[in-house]
Amino acid sequence: MKTFYTATLSVIAMFQANAAEPRVPVFRAVEIDKQVQIGYGVTVADVNGDKKPDIILADKNVIVWYQNPTWEKHIIAEKLTELDNVCVAAADINGDGKAEIAVGAGWNPGDTIGSGAVFYMIPPSDRTQRWEPVKLPHEPTTHRMRWVRNELGKYDLLVVPLHGRGNKNGEGEGVKVQTYRMPADPKESWTITTIDSAQHMTHNFNPLQWDADVANELLLASKEGIYFLGRNGNSWTKKAIARSGEQGFAGAGEVRDGKLKSGSRFIAAIEPMHGNQFVIYSTDKPASDQLWKRHMLDDSLNEGHAVACGDLGSGSDSVVVGWRGKKVGDKVGIKLFTALDAAGSEWKQTPVDDGGMACEDLCLADLNGDGRLDIIASGRATKNVKIYFNEGIK
Repeated sequence: MKTFYTATLSVIAMFQANAAEPRVPVFRAVEIDKQVQIGYGVTVADVNGDKKPDIILADKNVIVWYQNPTWEKHIIAEKLTELDNVCVAAADINGDGKAEIAVGAGWNPGDTIGSGAVFYMIPPSDRTQRWEPVKLPHEPTTHRMRWVRNELGKYDLLVVPLHGRGNKNGEGEGVKVQTYRMPADPKESWTITTIDSAQHMTHNFNPLQWDADVANELLLASKEGIYFLGRNGNSWTKKAIARSGEQGFAGAGEVRDGKLKSGSRFIAAIEPMHGNQFVIYSTDKPASDQLWKRHMLDDSLNEGHAVACGDLGSGSDSVVVGWRGKKVGDKVGIKLFTALDAAGSEWKQTPVDDGGMACEDLCLADLNGDGRLDIIASGRATKNVKIYFNEGIK
């Protein structure tokens, strides 16, 4: 069984008067699309094999990719279902240098019986043209998906619905967290495995590389808690990071992992689902089954909906947080949280976008090959896609 390990992370305290200012990067914002309908999901992968990372977007009725470096927009698919697209997964899973893409659609969270759809997209020889959708079996309320490495070092598609089948008001049957293993011919039957079915309202998850083997582990954010799902060969284990009713936890929507200069791991979350709180979890008892310690850094978000962790130039992972607002006209944006010290005992927040991005989703990637992670975000009420190029620490 794999060891669930983290180093000590000190108690979080924000904005102390005597804290030294951290070095933070300067960002240059470039809006590459002003005609997005919702911008449900955004990710980055090399679509056409030119060794430049492209941007892929799941919008309301279309799946598109923006070609690096001109950011020309190409349509992959349109109107896969009568209902909205909701998520997209993209990665080079076969080593040919070009991304494979899957899409979640049929979005209707109020229909826990008949909604949802999962598609694998077969590319044409010219990837700027329309791709062929292959419809796969699915559970209702398909909501999030990612390609994840399995115990063989190959990729499975991991799909997480929002609700369990027939679930009402977040109660009833649990959500089926499932892996899809692709056959040699993607039009043949895929092997589908349920790895967890105990949670309700599982809004998001995060694949991570926790130990030295080839397989990804997972963080899962749900109504009941935040859970670490580890692997033991081809089976899974589960450990609670946070649990409903303890330390003020009332559900989580977004979750990501990060690492500080000291080597300490931390977990970043937005709570509750579509919530106002940005929270970091730490532990100094890695061998125990105790819950991690909860530290709320910010309770001013208005529908927090996106989190990403990465080293933006300080030598320690920072956290990028986005929120979308509940209605048009609400204050929206993206902010950066940077550790003031190697142990993460103090943090500072810095605005990245103050009002110009109603953030539905975001991710980090080095788009221009300068060795610095940039921020890519899609906006719901602002109807846009922006790149925040990391110009380095000035």
